[in-house]
This record gives sequence, structure tokens and C-alpha cells, in this order.
Amino acid sequence: MTPSTELQRPVIKTELPGPKSLEIINADHQYVTPSYPRPDYKLVADHASGVWITDPDGNTFLDCNAGVAVCSTGHCHPEIVAAITKQTNELIHLCGTDFYYRHMPELGKKLDEIVPIEGPTRTHFANSGAEAIETALKLAMYHTRRQKFISFFGSFHGRTLGALSLTSSKKAQRLGFMRQALDVTHVPYPNCFRCPFNKGKCSDGSCCMGTTDWIKNTLFKTTTPPEEVAGIVVEVVQGEGGYVPIPTEVIKEIRRLCDEHGIMLIIDEVQSGMGRTGKMFALDHHEGVKADIVCMAKGLGSGMPIGACTARADIMDWHKGAHASTFGGNPVAIASALKTIELLEGGIVENAREVGSYLEAGLRKLAEKHSVIGDVRGLGMMLGVEFVKADGSADAELRDKIEMACFNRGLIILGCGTNTIRFSPPLVLTKANVDVALEIFDEAIAESN
Repeated sequence: MTPSTELQRPVIKTELPGPKSLEIINADHQYVTPSYPRPDYKLVADHASGVWITDPDGNTFLDCNAGVAVCSTGHCHPEIVAAITKQTNELIHLCGTDFYYRHMPELGKKLDEIVPIEGPTRTHFANSGAEAIETALKLAMYHTRRQKFISFFGSFHGRTLGALSLTSSKKAQRLGFMRQALDVTHVPYPNCFRCPFNKGKCSDGSCCMGTTDWIKNTLFKTTTPPEEVAGIVVEVVQGEGGYVPIPTEVIKEIRRLCDEHGIMLIIDEVQSGMGRTGKMFALDHHEGVKADIVCMAKGLGSGMPIGACTARADIMDWHKGAHASTFGGNPVAIASALKTIELLEGGIVENAREVGSYLEAGLRKLAEKHSVIGDVRGLGMMLGVEFVKADGSADAELRDKIEMACFNRGLIILGCGTNTIRFSPPLVLTKANVDVALEIFDEAIAESN
């Protein structure tokens, strides 16, 4: 199931970043756009295997980020490498939007079998998560002949102009780009730790349902008539917004509202899909809830650039030439995706569930030890740790210090939301790896606090 590796702990040989890494960083500053949202610490990757990343100076890090939830089967899984290598020797590109090859229907058939959509499906192939979202937006508008969308505060759906209209997790993502390209209304995302309606959980532990009440009783009756809404776009676990899972009762009510008003339920599984949460899709945790359209990318190709938008076949009814992409459905990327799904179904999803639960339990023990941890939440290997001040307010500065302290000890994690650290490791992480990660995380918290 996992790539073999003898390394058990990070190895840090130089100051970080080391001299060879600094050369690359300086060249990057000179020749590469400054718009990339890189963290304060400076990781330079030279090569990687499994859960380990080595920089040009020979420092080796335990990776609990997976290239932002992309390397689902681990870095350079030998079976993924073999599948890619074999495909490059047979066919690299022919433009599947103009011609035919077996790979697109093969992956389309496989996605038809596993996506949380009722009935027959069709798939449009893209190169990224943002492109998959753009496809979903165009498809929903085309099918419903409507133009409005509902998204959520804290959401991240991409930085292209259509996707950016949905995105609302950080000011920096929107600053300088003026008006929204699409007519999108944002509503509060249900977050029981920081209830946006100041209600908190109900006495039975269920959600206060403030989010769907807001949609029904405010939006639908004022600015956003339901008969004009093409789609509601939902992350089942918010990614950039802080790794916040949606309560089952909320997503069920959103599904009901969509059914009642002919609105497309668009599920963004770009970060949460492909085994990340201990099930193939995060929506699978909510029994009986199915999407109309599902967007995928990140973990789908184990590092190859691929996105996919799968929809009910009766929805994907647009005319020839309505939407296409030169590189979407590239045969090499699809070969990687097919092998990725095979490996996920062969035991890696189960590992994500089992080892993810072990990691979550360890993080909860650290929360009992460190009062600065306000909340531990998530599913499988999509876990967030939120840091707070004594009064319970967000402590972004401490989060950033801990992030840096982990890096200096050889653990790669990354922030999300205002004050949360995300754990999104390769899904081949072992319990032994978790023990090392928790030890380093514990030390970093103690040093930074």
C-alpha cells in the first residue's frame, strides 16, 4: 500500500533555509511572480518519497501537508510513477476536446461509479480545481437559465474570475480585482465553535441551523429570489476557511432547498475528495445526500495537474463547443488518476480513516495539555487545530510561530483560516509517522507559547 522508506524522523543538517536552498529562493524572487501566497517559512523541495521531502541541502522533512492535500498516495508512489512512465511512452497529448482516446471514457466511467451523484453522470475534464469550478458554474447557468449563485463566507473555490466571485476566505484574494464577475451572495458557513449567529449548538448537540434559516428567510425573500438562483456551491469541509466540516443536518436542508426550487447543488470536493476524509468523498459522510455536480482536483492525480467536473447526465446537456480545454483530460494525467483511484480503493482510503482517527485522538490530547488549542476538528486526514488567546479570541500570531517552529524541527504543516493549522498529510501516513509529528507539534507549541 505504501512506498517503502526507512526514514523515521526528520533530519535537519543546516540552518534553514540552507545555502543551496537560498540560491533557489533568491532566483525565485527575481524571476517568479510575487503573487503566490507562500508562508513565512521557506521550504525548497529537491526530491521526495512517501511522506518525506528532502531539500537541496540534504535536510529531510516529515510532510503533513502533501503539497496542500495533493499527493494523496504519497510522494512519487512507485505505482504512480510506473503508470505515468508507461503512458509517456505511448501517448502524451492529442487534445481530447477534438479527438478521441480511451483514457477519458475510462476515467469518466470510474468517476460515474464513485461520485456521490444519483443516476448516470458525465464528466468534463480540466487542469485544476479552479477550472473544475468554472465548468460547474457555466454548466449550472446553462442548464437552469439562471445567473445567481450562493456561496459561503470562508469559502475558497479558486482565483480565476468566476471562481473568485465565490471565494471569500481572505481579503488578499479579492483585493485589487474590483467587482465580482458573477452575481454571488455569500452567507455564513455553519461553525459551531464560532457560531456566526451567536447561538452555538442546540441542547441536543445539533446545529442551530442559522445558515439555512438565513437563506430561506432572508436571501430568498429579499436580494436573491430562489427562482433566479442557478446553484449553491458548498465545501463539505471548508479548506482555506479553517478545515470546518458542515453538519449533516445543514447539508441535508441545503439539498432540500435545492430540490424545492430547482437549484443545482454544486459540491466542491477539490480538497476534501479522493479519500482525504477517510471516505472517497466528504459528502459520503452524510448518508442520503447526493450532489447534482461534483468538482474534483488536487488528490485526484497524485500530483499530476488534473481537474474534473462530474454532473448528472441530464444536467450536462450543453451543446457541442459550449465548453472545452486543450489540455483537459491529458492522457498522462488520466493514467495517474486511474492508478490513484485504484490505490485509494486498495487500502489507502481505509488508512486515511484509521490513521486519521489516531492523529485526531493525539491532537485532542494535546488540546487537553495546551490551553491555547481552542478546537480540533475535521475528518480522516483533513484535520484543523485552532489556536486561541486566553479570552478565546483568534491567535493568528501564535499559529504562525508554531508553523515556523515545526518547520525548524522538520515538520511541514500549513495554516488555514485566520488562526488554524491544517494537517493534510499524504494518505499513506503511518501511526509511527503520527507519533513523530505529534511530538514535534507538542514541542513547537510549548516553545512558541
